[in-house]
Amino acid sequence: MKRHLIGIAAGVTLALVVSGCGKGGSSGDGDSDGKTIRFVAAKYDDDTQPYWDNLIKAFEAQNPGYQVELEVVDWEQLDSKVKTYIQTGQQPDVLNYNKFSDFARDDLIHQAKDIVSPKVLDDFLPLFADQAQYEGVQYGLPFISSARLFFYNKDIFDRARISEPPSTWAEVEDAARKVKKAGDIPLGLPLGAEEAQAEFYIWAMNNGGGWIDKSGKWTVDQQANVETLDYLRKLTKAGLTQPNPEATNRKDVFNQFAQGKIGMINGAVFMRKGFLDTVDKNLNYGVAPLPSKDGTTHNTLGVQDYLVAFKKDEGRNREAVNKFLDFFYQKENASKFLSTEGFLSVTKSAGDALSSDSAYYKPFVDALSGARFAPTDNPNWSAVEGAVKQRIGTAVSGAEPKKVLGEIQETAEKDG
Repeated sequence: MKRHLIGIAAGVTLALVVSGCGKGGSSGDGDSDGKTIRFVAAKYDDDTQPYWDNLIKAFEAQNPGYQVELEVVDWEQLDSKVKTYIQTGQQPDVLNYNKFSDFARDDLIHQAKDIVSPKVLDDFLPLFADQAQYEGVQYGLPFISSARLFFYNKDIFDRARISEPPSTWAEVEDAARKVKKAGDIPLGLPLGAEEAQAEFYIWAMNNGGGWIDKSGKWTVDQQANVETLDYLRKLTKAGLTQPNPEATNRKDVFNQFAQGKIGMINGAVFMRKGFLDTVDKNLNYGVAPLPSKDGTTHNTLGVQDYLVAFKKDEGRNREAVNKFLDFFYQKENASKFLSTEGFLSVTKSAGDALSSDSAYYKPFVDALSGARFAPTDNPNWSAVEGAVKQRIGTAVSGAEPKKVLGEIQETAEKDG
């Protein structure tokens, strides 16, 4: 999934890592001049690199003597890159990622209050600041946010004689069978390694399932999750999805939808900017709440990425990091990233970046108020997420859903 923003003041070289969506270099303690920082950023699309190049150029011009070394990494490689950097002690100064709590647990990153100004801290919307805490302390800097809703192709629905988007799982299956009969791909189901954890959670949360219970106990193998995989397996076996969902990544399905080849998908707010505008601006599509098993509740998946700053160089990098991050979070810089990449704001000041396009963004903004998030504040989430990405798709292609979820549950409890 796409899965952010950063800023700092004059005279610094910064290295930032962006996840979910960059790459970073490293320097060991004692080899930094205190004014050069490494920034590893995630690649959301082809506009990501130019955005950061221009921002860094402006930052360095306003802060003589400071420099930022940028590495942009594709989301599909980001997890392995970050893991390698941590294991070899080559973590960047700044990283943008979709996880942070394991870094906080291991005392690898600074608290948020130590790397940005009080003005920036106060600008974060409470919904996202709360999700950036570990054991009651904020470590992550909210970067961007996204919400998921149900996208459907109106022309394909017309050909299949479907008048309304489905609200229940039974209606999804019925619509899928009609679309298949009309000759189109019914449902996009991306359970490949890029973001399988998000796709599965969208379906599971709308069946009363999820990752943890109210006490924080892991419940990956709960019955609601088994039922969810059984349902997705049924759709796959009936040929109501694209071929080989277990090997299909989100960006592939999003692109096929933009080409008018798929009838229904669980889509994201950045769909229009990242796919529809570049493939077919005239695609006749609609957006609806995510279907649920019983049709009475329609939970939305909320996603946010973070910026984190690693402790290194005996603290010599902190002033430069602070300057750069504060620079990024200036209203004009943060809002420019949002409009460039098509995300939702995590700050009060940048929120007006969406005002000129409120008709498109309003359903996603409204959905965020009741959105559910992955348990990124749990340090074990990294291991669980990795296991889900690698294994969940096998449950629709051959392996038994209950067995697959049981194996992931063991991973959660082992690392917990």
